[in-house]
Amino acid sequence: MTPSSIPRPGVLLGVDVGMARVGVASSDPSGVLATPVKTLKRDAKKASDISVLVKLAAELEVSQIFVGLPRSMSGGETASTTMARDYARDLAKSLARGGVETEVRLVDERLTTVSAHRSLHAAGLDGRKHRAVVDQVAAVEILQQVLEMIRHGQSSPGQLATADDAGMNDEG
Repeated sequence: MTPSSIPRPGVLLGVDVGMARVGVASSDPSGVLATPVKTLKRDAKKASDISVLVKLAAELEVSQIFVGLPRSMSGGETASTTMARDYARDLAKSLARGGVETEVRLVDERLTTVSAHRSLHAAGLDGRKHRAVVDQVAAVEILQQVLEMIRHGQSSPGQLATADDAGMNDEG
């Protein structure tokens, strides 16, 4: 068993990365429930959103961060897939630079944003107000999916992202 395949106890974060915003969700320490945390403004130049995630990971003593990996419906790679991989790598670099020992993993997130919009609509939230919270809801869905996978025996879902990854390969 490799170190990354051993389940890590503690708070987990789910991250939904978009071009304009980043949704963040967290789990309780026992890994039962994912809840929304915040929506960050995406800052590709200064990476202030990544800095906030690093601080949050340190404050909450997060053991793993799961970044949603958007794929095409057929499972193929898209420009968004590349963006998510790059984001996960940059986050792993920033965590390492900050001395925060938190693992970053990429997990398939097909249709989470579509599902999040449906959930918000079903809850009666006006469509114009979705933008403010849809990224958090998508992050909750990503993290809840991870928690379910862990409950069903998959120790560390997704694929490990490291600071030196140029092109990560699928592990699970």
